[in-house]
Amino acid sequence: MTSANDMKTDNLVAMPRSALSLLRQTLLREGGSAAASFLQESGYAGGEVISAAFERWLGTKGHAGMSQLDVDSFARLVSEYFNSLGWGTLSITRLNEAVAALDSSEWWESDPGAGMDHPGCHISTGLLADVLGRVSGQPLAVLEVECRSMGSDKCRFLTGSAEALERVYEGMVRGSSYDEAVGSLVDS
Repeated sequence: MTSANDMKTDNLVAMPRSALSLLRQTLLREGGSAAASFLQESGYAGGEVISAAFERWLGTKGHAGMSQLDVDSFARLVSEYFNSLGWGTLSITRLNEAVAALDSSEWWESDPGAGMDHPGCHISTGLLADVLGRVSGQPLAVLEVECRSMGSDKCRFLTGSAEALERVYEGMVRGSSYDEAVGSLVDS
């Protein structure tokens, strides 16, 4: 039997955070407006591998596959798994019928000293969208609305359908807080 985190079996590669952070920073600095999309696409491309590795990891821990877990068990176990890979812990909270929040006060991709004026965990938004979509069996989108790179205490990712998150984003562009924009989804 393989170990709980067998990088070779899971088709994963360990790299120092500093290397990935420098790559991110360079792309954001030199890549212009397309850089965030490039990073998000790279995260999305890794979702299939991370999902398969998570499924195998669940089996080594004696759990059912991720789509068979109840919401609370999934939240606890996906947090444990991401933390075991060095990403950080996640807590998942359902905000309403359309949107859930994923929070982390230690997410690897954030840089508390960056002083950014917008969220910066682009790899994570793509990766989480793909992984969560595989769990739910339907395409999901992820929007980061708080980020430690902006001075927030945590990174907060919202997840829901692309339509729901587009409406949240549009509300934010019009000047609403994300809480107000999420709340308006059930009011309409």
